[in-house]
Amino acid sequence: MVKVENKTSLVDRIAWNIVIPVIALAIIGLYSIYVAAVNDPSHMGSPLKAILMQGLWYVVSIAIVVFVMQFDAEQLFKIAPYIYAIGIILLIAVLFLYNRSLAADTGAKSWFKLGPLSFQPSEIMKPAFILMLARVVHDHDQRYVHTIKNDWLLLGKILAWLAPIAILLKFQNDFGTMLVFIAIVGGVILVSGISWKIILPLYGIVFVLGAGIILLVATPGGQSMLSHFFQAYQFERIKSWLSPATDTSKGAYQLWQSMQAIGSGQLFGNGFGKVNVYVPVRGSDMVYSVVGETFGFVGSVAVILIYLYLIIQMVRITFDTKNAFYSYISTGVIMMILFHVFENIGMSIDLLPLTGIPLPFVSQGGSALIGNMMGIGMILSMKFHNKDYMFSTAGDF
Repeated sequence: MVKVENKTSLVDRIAWNIVIPVIALAIIGLYSIYVAAVNDPSHMGSPLKAILMQGLWYVVSIAIVVFVMQFDAEQLFKIAPYIYAIGIILLIAVLFLYNRSLAADTGAKSWFKLGPLSFQPSEIMKPAFILMLARVVHDHDQRYVHTIKNDWLLLGKILAWLAPIAILLKFQNDFGTMLVFIAIVGGVILVSGISWKIILPLYGIVFVLGAGIILLVATPGGQSMLSHFFQAYQFERIKSWLSPATDTSKGAYQLWQSMQAIGSGQLFGNGFGKVNVYVPVRGSDMVYSVVGETFGFVGSVAVILIYLYLIIQMVRITFDTKNAFYSYISTGVIMMILFHVFENIGMSIDLLPLTGIPLPFVSQGGSALIGNMMGIGMILSMKFHNKDYMFSTAGDF
């Protein structure tokens, strides 16, 4: 009697509980970008052009997701140093080839200018760093037993791989992006097995340091002390966060307008595509204000719930996987997306200071979308992993 092997179909190997909320957020993004372009064509160009360009980025990102999810854990482990090295090279290159006009306006030297397109290499560095970080922790776990001494060694390794990124981002004047990398490291440390005798004091120091910086920024003397580490516009952003109504015509203008727009939506919003409040950079950094103004509190909460569902599904995959390397990858991706969502929505409603952090899968732009989709591709690889597909290797990893 011939034994017939049951093979899982391609459709069943795709984690639709991850794909569907990402598609929903993409639809919300296209809608929001269109509304923003209609009401601010001087900044975003024609609405049709804005939609077509973002649609093109979605197509490219989907292709990248399909490509990334082909790699199994062993292949991802092997390519991690090479992807990390490419990311570092791009971060160095942008210091010489940055967009001059954008740097003059914002002070940040973090964008390439390629004809009509702009590209931020640090967005690609995020998933590359997650991959490398997962490899470092997994490799350490295979070599050492968890003791206080060995945990300090692991922490040193993690910080050593973070250090080049931190230095390069400092030269780029991109503190907001650096916060994302810190969030990724913070999440991976929590699941790495490092002793709580190390984690609790470490996180306490980070919290006290952050609170101290905020207090110093609120005083002229403190700003003078921190002037070697922060730019004038960064001080202005924190001041506008602490007192958004103090001067709504300058540094706090964008934040104030965003709050006005979201507040004007009230419970159910002004209606499909109806906006009355002007908000600068609405299609990218302040895209959440479109949802708040047109669909009100109900629509704003609905978007948050979609993100919550996506995060919960990714957490489930993290717990379900029996591969420690995959669990470190998924933790890094979760922290990356979670921090983006928390920071972007938080800054739109004055919960957090303004930064150039986009809303995942919704904000206009290609580099952030590609970076987030690379993360989704690595998450999808967990379920898609099967020895019958391309790039897979025989044996257990």
